[in-house]
Amino acid sequence: MVIENVLIVDPVDGEYVGSVEFDDIILKIEKENKTSYEHILLPAFVDPHIHGIKGIDTMTASLEDYGKFKEYEALEGVWYFQPTTVTCPIEKLSEIQICDDLKLHIEGPFISPDKKGAHNQSYIRKPPHDITELEKYIDLSKISMITVAPEYDTFESFARSCEDRGIRISIGHTNATFSQAKEAFLKGFKRITHFPNALSPLHHREPGVTGAGLYFDFTLEIIADGIHSSPDFVALVYKIKGADKIMLVTDSISAAGLKDGKYVLGDLPVEVKDGIARLMDGTLAGSTLRFSQALKNFAKFTKCSLTELAKVSSYNTCIDLNLKGGRIAEGYPARLVLVDRELNIKKTWNF
Repeated sequence: MVIENVLIVDPVDGEYVGSVEFDDIILKIEKENKTSYEHILLPAFVDPHIHGIKGIDTMTASLEDYGKFKEYEALEGVWYFQPTTVTCPIEKLSEIQICDDLKLHIEGPFISPDKKGAHNQSYIRKPPHDITELEKYIDLSKISMITVAPEYDTFESFARSCEDRGIRISIGHTNATFSQAKEAFLKGFKRITHFPNALSPLHHREPGVTGAGLYFDFTLEIIADGIHSSPDFVALVYKIKGADKIMLVTDSISAAGLKDGKYVLGDLPVEVKDGIARLMDGTLAGSTLRFSQALKNFAKFTKCSLTELAKVSSYNTCIDLNLKGGRIAEGYPARLVLVDRELNIKKTWNF
């Protein structure tokens, strides 16, 4: 297949008009000495933090549901995503299904009750000393990432044992101090879940995890819906961190793509009103954000370049998760998304 007369956007090589020939991999790229083009070609997107979409929930999804999950995500321009759990009784992890070509992001129960967000406090617990305790309930090969609060005295031993098994650690849902976040960073744990939500806040006498995230070279997830963080705050993070240290996520729940109404996240009731998901006490409960809208929002909030947009929507997360993707370069898998000048999705390829 050949796509001609497009603005090719690669996070490394930049933006240029040309054509791309591919089958399951990108075979040939030809640059053209012109400035006019019909559409924009970006690396297909990656969402490392998504609980559900259009009635599908990671906690209850069947293998058949995952086929639909992938179809819905392809319509958003997403070629890979991490189905994400919520805090539950640890033995319930044995009931969660996952298809062979995806892996889970375990969010909770090893989080802070002070920053639980929309997680059920009844099931929150400190991490064990070793990841092997989880093997009683779930095949560790099904897990890609675990969000953990670093203030627990067992954090380092647990986190080390996770990374020894190829499981990524992300700091999140934490009331840690700036010093505790700094210590985690210096020990090699450099990723933060949905920054700055459910983190100890920035204060001039105690900068917290929010301050540490801005000060140190952490890589940050961002929910760019204009609700979890104001557009100005998203722009502030972009200005301080730069595009290289930001990963777009949706954190969407099963209500995404559906009408306002009553839903469930884990075993907690959720009401969606005007597209905003909240628990009965008003706490934000994930989002109804679609990835295609996150892309547009980030571009609007930050005025970033298309090259930077390719970084935050795909390349950075591919690097973070060690995935082969995020580039439009010869020899790379043909994981591509075609958009118009307003960033509307026209077509997705995922080989």
